[in-house]
Amino acid sequence: MTVRASIVGGSGYAGGELVRLLLGHPEFEVGQVTSRRLAGSFVHFTHPNLRGHTDLRFSTLDELERCDLLFLCLPHGNAARDIDLYSELAPKVVDLSADFRLRSADAWEDWYGAVHPAPRWLDRFVYGLPELDREAVAGAALTSGVGCNATATLLGLLPLLASGLRENDLVDWQRGVVTELKVGSSEGGASSSDASHHPERSGVVRSFRPTGHRHTAEVEQAFASRGVDVKGNVHLSVTAVEMVRGVLATSHLFLAGVTDTRAAERELFRAYRSFCRQHPFVRLVKDRRGIHRYPEPKILAGSNHAEVGFDLDARTGRLVVICAIDNLMKGAAGNAVQCANLMCGYEETRGLGFLGLHPV
Repeated sequence: MTVRASIVGGSGYAGGELVRLLLGHPEFEVGQVTSRRLAGSFVHFTHPNLRGHTDLRFSTLDELERCDLLFLCLPHGNAARDIDLYSELAPKVVDLSADFRLRSADAWEDWYGAVHPAPRWLDRFVYGLPELDREAVAGAALTSGVGCNATATLLGLLPLLASGLRENDLVDWQRGVVTELKVGSSEGGASSSDASHHPERSGVVRSFRPTGHRHTAEVEQAFASRGVDVKGNVHLSVTAVEMVRGVLATSHLFLAGVTDTRAAERELFRAYRSFCRQHPFVRLVKDRRGIHRYPEPKILAGSNHAEVGFDLDARTGRLVVICAIDNLMKGAAGNAVQCANLMCGYEETRGLGFLGLHPV
């Protein structure tokens, strides 16, 4: 039975990617795509890669009809403000914004600087990262989005929470984790600004959030759900670089007094290989030769895959973990469809088989 899915707020980059994915999905059909500003115009005018694949026009929110599944691609704060309405329009909702990512209203206010518009809904949403808790996502009616920088950070670090490494206290979490994220321009969204003006954005290596990035809260929350308290010990820094799509997260942490680093590296290999076997969109990249020895965002463009890798400094016990994703796919629309697949009882890889391009 075909699932009728509609998108609220489909004029942005994540919304366009959702339309593309749903048009090619064997189980879903696109019902409506809303945009207050572009209502009445063809969707392919805004997302030209869809030309010839759909004659859909943007609808107003008032025209939105009931459907089986609703994706919310709205600016932060908007989904929460009208969540009562959206929950009445569809039995299953996937929200791509930050509105329901955190379980605590106090934490949300602390990190987002405002009172949460619908705090009673926070614990009704499941955090939408299947690699963290696939069963919870599969059983959910409501799933939240996941920040793209949190996704890249978590997918690199989650293998380190494997039971064997935990039991052996391999990682010294109390020494903290510092993650440097290099991100493309599409992370800033489809709306233009002084910062995204081409002469200002082109060629930059610009630190725009050295401290206090909001996605830190998601990383701390995810670790706490696995019984590891890293609050105050996770530090994200974000730098804009010359690319359109992609996130590269490089995390630095330390082993816990390990003397045999060769044995530790073997344990790490086992943990990362096991994690990748359990999760179809995560693959381990750690080769000894060639130019693609470590994860690289460029070759993931358009795919829902994440690449993870690591290197260990035997002299100091410093562990460097690397993860690459496409921020619009595994960091947004692709992950949302992955969640929707699980919520609707399909294989999570359904409609997400695109492997990426090389060269680009």
